Amino acid sequence: MILGIDTSAGTTVAVVDPDGVVRAESSSADPLRHAEVVGTLLADALDQARVGAALGVPGAVADGGVSHVAAGMGPGPFTGLRIGIAAARAFALARGIPVIPVVSHDAVALGVLLHAYLTDADPERFAVVTDARRREVAYTVYDGLDDDGLPVRVTEPALAPRDEVDARLAELGAVRRDAAVIPGAILALAAARALAAGREIGPSEPLYLRSPDVTLAHTPKRVTA
Repeated sequence: MILGIDTSAGTTVAVVDPDGVVRAESSSADPLRHAEVVGTLLADALDQARVGAALGVPGAVADGGVSHVAAGMGPGPFTGLRIGIAAARAFALARGIPVIPVVSHDAVALGVLLHAYLTDADPERFAVVTDARRREVAYTVYDGLDDDGLPVRVTEPALAPRDEVDARLAELGAVRRDAAVIPGAILALAAARALAAGREIGPSEPLYLRSPDVTLAHTPKRVTA
């Protein structure tokens, strides 16, 4: 089973079988309380998936185990994004299992495309758009699925002012698709498809929207008694 964790927008945790069956999914759309909720959501998802007993969750029943962790690598704000990545890496380190990095927008795109194919709709070029705060948004343009069943990126994740993004997407011929929370189950499914294809689809380093606000001082601070 694959555990998916993402905190690039809200916070979401899911457990998915390699064939795509969703065992559990828990999420919070609050973009400011990642650290407070990620542990609770993780325990809840593992309990729902019946793998919590192996991890010491009280009252849970063990049934198999998690073999990989899918980590949403953004784009996302510095503070929120690193919480999910740290949780994914800590879980994987403790269990001795691999981490599969996934571009967070890819999960939204895969969900959009799967819905289009399942409903016999003709998928059009579209852009996944998430709130970047500070009157900006992050966007990635997609166009269909490749032979491995993974979304094809037309552009890499980028930032744009809120009042300019629609014009930019129009130039790219892309319909706008806004997302408030990254679907953890589809994130894990994207990781499963990448694993089956022997591909790496996400970066090893986080896709921060911008540098952190806190920086080291250029001169030493004076220490007084």
